[in-house]
Amino acid sequence: MSRIAKAPIELPKGVEINVVGSQVKVKGPKGTLEVELHSSVSLDQEEKNFVVKPANDSAIPMAGTFRALIGNMVAGVSDGFVKKLTLVGVGYRAQVQGETLTLALGFSHPIEYKAPEGVKIEAPSQTEILVSGCDKQRVGQVASEIRAFRPPEPYKGKGVRYSDERVIRKEAKKA
Repeated sequence: MSRIAKAPIELPKGVEINVVGSQVKVKGPKGTLEVELHSSVSLDQEEKNFVVKPANDSAIPMAGTFRALIGNMVAGVSDGFVKKLTLVGVGYRAQVQGETLTLALGFSHPIEYKAPEGVKIEAPSQTEILVSGCDKQRVGQVASEIRAFRPPEPYKGKGVRYSDERVIRKEAKKA
């Protein structure tokens, strides 16, 4: 069986899992998330931990997938997830007003991005953006959409990038 699927899901303090039919709800201090289990896997409680079990040998990969999804949900409702973006370029700025992120990225107009429900966007400085929330997939998607407004280009390195992203630079054309 998959090593990921074999690992039990340990619940931190303040987090609870409710299973009703194939619906799994994870509730914690940062929010509530839910997922629908695939028909070939089940979630069982063993003492204080939860274990994802496949119905047969062909469902082992699906069990690993759902173990990772539920593990991410538990981590999200207890600690949350954060993606940090950095703006690199002269005049590139970000500012947050309520739920709206306003970006100046060298275009003739400012770009306004409204944060979806469950995701919080902060701008601690004019060149940093923090995207946070309890749903790992949604936080990553929002960060990806913001980065897509002006992805880093390889010649000068200007654009919106993840803080840990390394942009490989190209050499300019020689005369």
